[in-house]
Amino acid sequence: MKKATLPGRGTILNTITVIVGSLIGLAIGNALPSDAQTLVQNSFGFITMLIGVSMFLKGKNVLITLTAIAVGGILGMVLGISAGLDWIADQLKTFAQGESRFNEGLITATILYCVGPMTLLGCLQDALERKIELLSIKSMLDGITSIFFAATMGVGVLFSAIIVLVFQGLLTLLAGLLRPMAKKPEYLDEISAVGGVMMVSIGLGLAGIKDFPTEQLLPALFIAPALVWVISKFVKKDAIQEPASVE
Repeated sequence: MKKATLPGRGTILNTITVIVGSLIGLAIGNALPSDAQTLVQNSFGFITMLIGVSMFLKGKNVLITLTAIAVGGILGMVLGISAGLDWIADQLKTFAQGESRFNEGLITATILYCVGPMTLLGCLQDALERKIELLSIKSMLDGITSIFFAATMGVGVLFSAIIVLVFQGLLTLLAGLLRPMAKKPEYLDEISAVGGVMMVSIGLGLAGIKDFPTEQLLPALFIAPALVWVISKFVKKDAIQEPASVE
């Protein structure tokens, strides 16, 4: 009998990598060249895109994915999600200005590690599918970034690991409320397909190819299962089973 895995493993891994990376950064100071961070980040970008493609291919109906992305993107713009996140980041940065170096490191690292679509996507995957591929990539990225941040901004970066643990832990617990949806693969497959598109978008940014406001697409994660429900109730169920691929 297969053992059930508990949610939260990805968040624990993420917390550990931030701690380890910060300790390394505090130990080596500015000895590591900044080009190394760019190289690693670009490499993770390509890996992220490949994972995004594999997630997209789980979808059964490409029209659901396209509609969810289009409507979700428009809704994200109307709601001002990107502007809202930028405002929060600016307010936190303003608070850090004139404060101690500790506050600067803590707030800067917290913004980077907790504010972004990969955080939500990773916590959703952890809670619903009990998989941590996305949070594993995020963990490695955060760990490497924390080396450079801690080297320049000090011990505040290390303490951001506490916020990562609490914030992502709560997010995973809240996402767990949607766990019954995992018993219906038609819902989970379309969420994965939409998440895959967003992961490709994130990967393009990490690889330095094209920056895109992926956070604007976050509503699509909720629109996709809503579309599946509508189709299952009012349209023939076979309509959901069209493969998400283009001949």
